[in-house]
Amino acid sequence: MAGEEIVQLRDVCVKIGSGATPRGGKEAYKGGDTSLIRSQNVYNEGFHRDGLVYIDDDQSAELRNVEVKENDVLLNITGDSVARCCQVAADVLPARVNQHVAIIRPEPKALDARFLRYVLVSQEYQSRLLALASAGATRPALTKLMIEELAVPLPPLAEQKAIAAVLGALDDKIELNRRMNATLEAMARALFQGWFIDFDPVRQNLDRNQYQPSPGLRPPSPRGRGSGGEGTAGLLDGRPPVGLDPATAALFPASFQDSELGHIPKGWSIQPVGEVVDCVGGGTPSTAEPKYWEGGTHHWTTPKDFSSLQAPILLDTDRKLTDAGIAKISSGLLPAGALLLSSRAPVGYLAIAAMPVAINQGFIALTCNDRASNFFMLNWCQTNMAEIKSRATGTTFAEISKQNFRPIRVVLPPKELMAAFTAKVAPFYAQITANLHQSRTLANLRDTLLPKLLSGELQPNPIN
Repeated sequence: MAGEEIVQLRDVCVKIGSGATPRGGKEAYKGGDTSLIRSQNVYNEGFHRDGLVYIDDDQSAELRNVEVKENDVLLNITGDSVARCCQVAADVLPARVNQHVAIIRPEPKALDARFLRYVLVSQEYQSRLLALASAGATRPALTKLMIEELAVPLPPLAEQKAIAAVLGALDDKIELNRRMNATLEAMARALFQGWFIDFDPVRQNLDRNQYQPSPGLRPPSPRGRGSGGEGTAGLLDGRPPVGLDPATAALFPASFQDSELGHIPKGWSIQPVGEVVDCVGGGTPSTAEPKYWEGGTHHWTTPKDFSSLQAPILLDTDRKLTDAGIAKISSGLLPAGALLLSSRAPVGYLAIAAMPVAINQGFIALTCNDRASNFFMLNWCQTNMAEIKSRATGTTFAEISKQNFRPIRVVLPPKELMAAFTAKVAPFYAQITANLHQSRTLANLRDTLLPKLLSGELQPNPIN
């Protein structure tokens, strides 16, 4: 900040240091009450909970010297994610960090932690940190000394807090949208689970006195096939099935039938997923040919675009293709609403494209229909991800081919019930999409204000 005091971080912090991984590496994550924060959780726009792992009390005690406290600033210090920076919400604590993440704990009477985080994620300081990390190393890395000697602006504490409050208000709304989206996703998953996995409405329709199982055929379990129990309406404990009104209840049968996948509602069918929806792959036009890329307006995505998604909706892509580039991909430009499943590096990213998009070779794209909607298939893939991943092959990295994906069996309700489910959850995903658009707008506003506030071009009202 022009005209402000400049200090080194070591002079205004009470802790700067990185953590460690419990002995045994990733196989040692035993679960427990303590979060272990890794570089994949730390992003400039905020903390990502996806992939967060947990350690037990003994492991936590071994790492007690790298305990994360409220307001700590976390900075990635190695690898491709070097320089990414965030703070964690209180509900992530207690927590520790591994060796790829540094804890920076400011002295609160000198340096406001939120202000420091905004300084470090600014374009100016991201450039500085990346330059430091790439100096003389085979792999990008920030050392403890580099962080300690980093010079940062130190305006009066009241001004620091005022700047952080302005930017934090925008981040708070973005976080609220994230939480709202998580709730909406959970509501859709609960509906899918109740209707298509636990078959709650069918069990509600069963008449305990009339249900007579065939010899050797047990009624379905109350919480999913194959877990035992006496699946009848009485086992719902008086709870109505999720999202069920009388008209929708009438779409469900009142009995079950045996099948190759266990007990399913009478009249429903089982088919290979490849016979229900179109499953296609993608490709990458030559990056050495400018006519495929320069001035392109068509979205083209790779799994990298999915690594930072906080909801299963794809709004944008890092790269765009020209018409000539699209023509080089056999699957062409897929329609908005296509469901994209990453098939390698890693297997399992999922999102519905909010716009027409082309894909690279790292995806299987599902073009859905009234027999199986994209919302149904999204939840089906999430529910069956263990089986999908089990069909992946490869030595260098796991990959599931279209050939191995298409035969997976899917239990399908009649079209009328599929339409009812889609109508129930469509508003959830519409609101998720609207929240994502709003959060992008807020993030752009925050990023526009950030350098102006840090440079003194805009003056916030000081907070005493």
